[in-house]
Amino acid sequence: MKAVVGIDTSNYTTSVAAVDAQGNVIASIRKLLPVKTGERGLRQSDAVFAHVRQLPGLIESLSHCLGGYEIAAICCSSRPRDNEDSYMPVFQVGEANARALAAMLGVPCFYTTHQRGHMQAALIDAGLEDRRFLMIHLSGGTTELLHADHDALQLLGGTKDLHAGQFVDRVGVALGLDFPAGPALEKLARKAEKAEACLPVSMEDKDLFCHFSGAETRAQQYIRSGMAPEQVAIEVYDLLARTIARLASAGAAVTGTEKVLIAGGVASSALFREMLSARNRKAGRLDIYWGKPEYSGDNACGVARIGRNMLLGKE
Repeated sequence: MKAVVGIDTSNYTTSVAAVDAQGNVIASIRKLLPVKTGERGLRQSDAVFAHVRQLPGLIESLSHCLGGYEIAAICCSSRPRDNEDSYMPVFQVGEANARALAAMLGVPCFYTTHQRGHMQAALIDAGLEDRRFLMIHLSGGTTELLHADHDALQLLGGTKDLHAGQFVDRVGVALGLDFPAGPALEKLARKAEKAEACLPVSMEDKDLFCHFSGAETRAQQYIRSGMAPEQVAIEVYDLLARTIARLASAGAAVTGTEKVLIAGGVASSALFREMLSARNRKAGRLDIYWGKPEYSGDNACGVARIGRNMLLGKE
């Protein structure tokens, strides 16, 4: 039995995974990078050092899951996106380890992008069979609206300032939550009765681009004025749902594509899924697809699946 190993070293998580010859996930292991209480993220130098410390242990743990498998290839995310000038130092840790492993094993080493890894991971069991669709990638480092047409990815729009995950984390940390703040902020939001839609949606260029900085400023003002923490939290998710609904509709209007895949760490939020799906049901226009929550946040499953496809000549 053959397996392909994937490695992803993002701004927030060290991840390794393996898939079999059919693309089924054998194992997925990941570990958040350590962030001090009160901090809103890591400098690249600190993140690189954290990956250097964490990745060998994760690879060792993955090896224990691969008894009986022959490793046929290694694949890593070597940069954030497809464009040639896309670069972040954190991904060099994964690439260096991938190259070394592949050379030692005498197998091919393939390279992809973090964004394509998110797309492939979200497609696992999403039920989206078409190869032409919209993807909205929502995380701490990306908020982009893309058109996927077979193997081509075209950027249509996205944020002009803060990313969706940054918005969540900044408000969460201001409320005293640890970074990354998403799960705790969602738990807090569920204590509120309902959202009042008091954070403003800010869009431009026919709704293809959005802003979150103004909403973050308003949320910080609400916190200082004494608004209940649970109310601030639910307003954050309500604003996200309203904004992303408009991004999706704008993408559909431009491309004529009404199938939308939501990927990235923000998409792992059950509350966000509920609120966006409810808005979409009222509009009744788009078909929204979600990856499994465990495959929405940073992980190496999609990277491993891309490596498997490359090995078989499918990408």
